[in-house]
Amino acid sequence: MTTVIVALCCIGVGLACGAGARSALRTRRFGSALVRALSGLVFLLLGALFATITVGLHGYQALTFEEVAATVRTEPIGPQRFRATITLPDKRLAMYELSGDAFYIDAHILKWHPWANILGLHTSYELDRVAGRYNAIADEQTKPHTAYSLAKGKPVDVFFLARRSLLGALVDAQYGSAAFVAGNTPAEYDVRVSTTGLLMRPVLRSVLP
Repeated sequence: MTTVIVALCCIGVGLACGAGARSALRTRRFGSALVRALSGLVFLLLGALFATITVGLHGYQALTFEEVAATVRTEPIGPQRFRATITLPDKRLAMYELSGDAFYIDAHILKWHPWANILGLHTSYELDRVAGRYNAIADEQTKPHTAYSLAKGKPVDVFFLARRSLLGALVDAQYGSAAFVAGNTPAEYDVRVSTTGLLMRPVLRSVLP
């Protein structure tokens, strides 16, 4: 925010100097007009520099940003069958019994252009579904599948709007992403979302003496 304010102030001063230079030209004060024009150019360049820094910083933060989208706890309950308990950021709790060797989750991800981050637009996502996944292709083709929806209704669908020209200029990419982990052992994972997609990290619990 500081660099945004500085950039705007420099641009404002630069424009004011430019207006002063034009006024001086009208009254044939050429020396004053030259000084004001050069001063205005310097301030405009400084404003452009701070604006570039601002966009660069927000772009870097967007690329390194990770958000916990859910926490998943898996517990095997039989051969190629396990229970997945999902805790969402809004404290919703969901529990599913899934068939397969691995826990699978996917999401829709909306990535804005770095310069749009200045407007407060950061990577948006929506968890779509969870399912069981088999390791072997033959099992995928012949054994039962289990899948459940995680998406919930909303008054405004930003992903729908992003596909329209209204927001198209602000959107860098819109894509689907998925991650999966083994479900045959008891474990707990954070499902994280970043501009590169979904990833799952084991939750490490500290052990107090």
